[in-house]
Amino acid sequence: MFAKIKKGLKKRKVKLFFVFLLCSFLAWFVSNLSETYTSGTTFDLNFTRIPEDKLLLSASKEKLDLKLEAVGFQFLRFNFGNKDVDIDLSTVSESEGRYFVTPDQFQQQIEKQLSNSMRLIQIVDDTLFFEFDALLTKEVPVEPDIELDLNQNYFLEGQIRVDPPMITITGPSNEVDTIVSLTTPRMELNDLSSDFSQTTIITIPDSLINSTFSHKNVVVSGVVAKFSEKIIAVPVQVLNLPAAMTIQTFPEEIEILCKASVSNLKTIQSSDFRVVADYKQVTGANQRQKTLSLTLQKKPKNVFDATLVQDKVAYILKNK
Repeated sequence: MFAKIKKGLKKRKVKLFFVFLLCSFLAWFVSNLSETYTSGTTFDLNFTRIPEDKLLLSASKEKLDLKLEAVGFQFLRFNFGNKDVDIDLSTVSESEGRYFVTPDQFQQQIEKQLSNSMRLIQIVDDTLFFEFDALLTKEVPVEPDIELDLNQNYFLEGQIRVDPPMITITGPSNEVDTIVSLTTPRMELNDLSSDFSQTTIITIPDSLINSTFSHKNVVVSGVVAKFSEKIIAVPVQVLNLPAAMTIQTFPEEIEILCKASVSNLKTIQSSDFRVVADYKQVTGANQRQKTLSLTLQKKPKNVFDATLVQDKVAYILKNK
């Protein structure tokens, strides 16, 4: 029994020894961390406030070696967190096409970002150099790649609309210079008998990897209306007739088959159209021909299709 008690006391003494040893180590550790040290460390650089008219292509350094004075706790914290500082490029200097920030300039910026318990002793690195490319801003139209399949007796009234119709591109001049328009992915709309509106992305060329866009989506829309047909008679006008001659065409009026919405067909008149024949056709080897070809020179905008029922007329010339 005494042997068991003796053995238990020995175990207890060992445990107490390790407890005191651990406490002594912690006290020493805390004491050392509370002291001030000078040590080198490396910071990652974040470049901010880049001039709006420039694109940062590269920097001479992405990390910066510093020598700091701080208590041990501060250096210990560096091992468990990100070490980075911001470098403001809004006042970057330029000389002979080279852009740079001097150590004096970025030292002041770094000191403002350090905690009060830290002091910057030395910057190991030298001047930071940067390569920029000039940014170009350009406005280009969006051209939708769309195929419409309209139901019978329906037509697209007016033009396909894109909103916004123009996209502003901002990027390096060597990327933006050659762009004259943007397009959309292929769209196919079938069996249309009513108005349509569809949101789609714009197709960004692979060459515009460093460019930004005012919009990346557009709305493509159009008005679809049911059409009707109407025949309207229009007088034939002959151009370039010799001053000493008169001409009579057969027939004197040509019928035009018009397709438009019912409401628009009610408003169109013969005077809205112009059908002409050019007498210059009869010169030279063609003087024996007995007919003149016709051209529909004018039609109303609200008529989406107008077709001459016949495209030639016979004629008789007379002296005045």
